[in-house]
Amino acid sequence: MRSLRKALRRDLTRLVGVGLRSGDVPTALLSVYDKTGVAELASSLHELGWDLVSSGGTARAVADAGVPVTDVADWTGVPAILDHRVVTLHPKVHGGILADPANPDHQSDMAEYGITPISLVVANLYPFGSDGDAFAHGSGDPVELIDIGGPAMVRASAKNHAHVAVVVDPSDYDTVVTDIREHGEITLATRRRLARDAFAHTAAYDAAIVTWFDQSEPEPEPLPRTIHVALERAEILRYGENPHQQGARYRFAGATSWWDTMTQHGGKALSYLNLYDTEAAWRLVHRFDEPACVVVKHANPCGVAIGRDPDDPIADAYVKANACDPVSAFGGIVAVNRTVTRAMAEPLSDVFTEVVVAPGYDDDALAVLLAKKNMRVITAEAPAEWPYDLKPLDGGYVVQQPDPVSLDRSAWQVVTETQPTDEQWDDLVFAWGVCAAVTSNAIVYAKDRQAYGIGAGQQNRLDSARIAAERSAGRAEGGVCASDAFFPFRDGLDAAAAAGIKVVVQPGGSVRDDEVIAAANEHGIAMVFTGERHFRH
Repeated sequence: MRSLRKALRRDLTRLVGVGLRSGDVPTALLSVYDKTGVAELASSLHELGWDLVSSGGTARAVADAGVPVTDVADWTGVPAILDHRVVTLHPKVHGGILADPANPDHQSDMAEYGITPISLVVANLYPFGSDGDAFAHGSGDPVELIDIGGPAMVRASAKNHAHVAVVVDPSDYDTVVTDIREHGEITLATRRRLARDAFAHTAAYDAAIVTWFDQSEPEPEPLPRTIHVALERAEILRYGENPHQQGARYRFAGATSWWDTMTQHGGKALSYLNLYDTEAAWRLVHRFDEPACVVVKHANPCGVAIGRDPDDPIADAYVKANACDPVSAFGGIVAVNRTVTRAMAEPLSDVFTEVVVAPGYDDDALAVLLAKKNMRVITAEAPAEWPYDLKPLDGGYVVQQPDPVSLDRSAWQVVTETQPTDEQWDDLVFAWGVCAAVTSNAIVYAKDRQAYGIGAGQQNRLDSARIAAERSAGRAEGGVCASDAFFPFRDGLDAAAAAGIKVVVQPGGSVRDDEVIAAANEHGIAMVFTGERHFRH
């Protein structure tokens, strides 16, 4: 009986010829929240002989432009209901989108139920995450900004991209119109690309909703059960870490960062390593409230200083930061947290520097720096906090919270007989902030809030202490030492003492803490425990 019914419906389809996309007047369904360019698109489609169906505010925008349009409510015979929650969720809409014109059963169904094929769907979604009070169809509740009909149409159209084109981005309107004018249709290559973008669009939308659920819990989990990260390519780089690797910068879908709003005044395009190192420098310099300069090479600081000259503190900060390790500073990244002055720009221009990043530049300072052919000069806003720290491993990622570095010493504990002076306390806080940005095992020697020796990325702490001592070359005598983790043996402490260090700040927590404290007392060194480790790999 079922096969007989299908055969009869196939015969009916052949007789009435209903539902075939080829040869029929093509129909476009327009249903957008962002109405940018939609009236112009509708006008172009009408001129090209297309019928237009639209809903609500989109239909009004099209009609107001003088373009003939059929409202979805008239198309389906059902008005928008449930406070606009149900508008396009109807068999005539989704049947028209999902039908395969080469499938006789589909054609029979369309003939029986009066379904007209839809060849183009233009839809973008409610702006989830925006101000709910400004939303036209809701009460301010974020739930009302969760679009249902829009994603359903987008996904249906993208699934049936062999026969239907779907557009979610107004920047693609011209591409669609050009295709129709040049080829008489929207080409398969365009439909495939648009379908891929449509699924990416709904995936990012759902990811944003999942994130909202996680963050709106009364007690959000620091690391939720699932993490849905949607990234969009923001720029293609010349290459990755090495010339044989491709590289690009991605950002969270629908979001912007300081990289998107920054201004590059001069120099070549930024490379993969430029981005990575500049991010490290820009984050570290914002750890300090006072005028500060950071010089970074291969993601590690090789110079950090606080400016103390009242006449030009930022110039003072740069000169001191560069003096920490001028050999490593060659070809490095310079970041400052104050406007660059001419007095800073002039000595900086004498040093080969890949990138300079600052909140601003005096006009004459900018002129000095732009005279350097290959120096990339950037004005930028402060960086935002990362939601997660992700590192790849086989089959996925290891994920952690970003490492918060507190410079509040109120909970720190002096564990030695000798107490730090007020000035040494200032140096301890400074050195601790620098040390937490250095790859482990990290040792920083500093004095007068200026880094003189930085030992980074060694397999043992003693080697880092020796490197820091060699780099400081006696300049840190009487200063402080910061260690990102505890001293497992007293040898690291002895190395610091040999370099003339008078105060040490470290997390503590070793089984040999008593031995290390005793060594500090032997040397007359003050030692402070922070109780917090800052390994960085």
